Amino acid sequence: MSVGFKPTLAIVFMSVAQDRKAICSLLDEAGITVFGSTTHGEFIDEEIETGSIAILLLDIKKEHFRIHSAEFQNYSYRETSKTVAGKASQDFEKVAFLLVTSNATTDGEEVLIGLQEVAGNQVNAFGGAAGDDYAFEETWVFTNGWENNHGMVCIAIDEEKVAVSGIATCGWKAVGTEKVVTKSEGNHVFTIDGTPALDITTKYGGLENVSPDNKDIVTELAANFPLQLQREKGNPVMRPALVVDWEDHSFYTSGSVPEGSMIRFSLPPDWDVMEKVVKGVQNLKETEMPEADAVVVFSCGGRILSFGPMMNAEIEGVKEVWNVPMAGMFSNAELGRMAGGNLEMHNLTTCCVALKEK
Repeated sequence: MSVGFKPTLAIVFMSVAQDRKAICSLLDEAGITVFGSTTHGEFIDEEIETGSIAILLLDIKKEHFRIHSAEFQNYSYRETSKTVAGKASQDFEKVAFLLVTSNATTDGEEVLIGLQEVAGNQVNAFGGAAGDDYAFEETWVFTNGWENNHGMVCIAIDEEKVAVSGIATCGWKAVGTEKVVTKSEGNHVFTIDGTPALDITTKYGGLENVSPDNKDIVTELAANFPLQLQREKGNPVMRPALVVDWEDHSFYTSGSVPEGSMIRFSLPPDWDVMEKVVKGVQNLKETEMPEADAVVVFSCGGRILSFGPMMNAEIEGVKEVWNVPMAGMFSNAELGRMAGGNLEMHNLTTCCVALKEK
């Protein structure tokens, strides 16, 4: 900024341990619009941090974007996002969205459905769910003078002026044949092929000491052995088990798993998982977005639990595709469209978005 750079928009990813209000105040005084979320970890380019602040400053013309924020009152996810999309569509004939949501109970799929009902099924929308350094207690989204622990903040972008292109990729490999979800309610999976969900999943994963006394069993299930929910088109969607009901050995997943749907089990992740993500981003550059001004990444917090220090290789690989300024967050869930697939909520996935002002 000291040499004439005049940013208009700050994408802020930060730890809940940091002072959100102070950062927002600092940016507000400089006349910079804030799009912010708390995280499970942050990165600038390929440098991964925890407990820190990552800020991507953009000088997009102010008339090319708008910030919208809203609280989900009475769990009105779809209606709230429809209202936001309606306001955005009044500003821009062709609109795209970057969005973040807070609170673990938020139904990201309902939020996306609301956007599509107003802006159309092919709308470009990408984002993530806020984290809190793996405390799983309270997450926040924020903008200038406003923050909320059960709401959404989004950047509505005029696609006539700013090109927006993104892809969601997970890379997890499947194992075994397709299985039928024989009993489920929303995100509560009771049985698969007539067998308790926990029992059949741990059998395929080869997990031992499957009992309430093993405090690591849920982390092991979520990070390494997610269900792969099959779709009619596009790649499968990851649905990791997050909470186990030990009475009937059912479990709750991160998103809905409809009764009667088909799933496959997952192999533990390896290097190929990260390579697939980078190849997906490279394909995005080659087919849709040859040049970019900046890149924003929403990567699942579960990926870094699975990969540990190896995660740097994936982040660095994504950075090298366009080699432009990049910031990202480790999230609770990811929102976006896989290649050839629908717009939906994901887990254990990396969602990469490239921006280019025309």
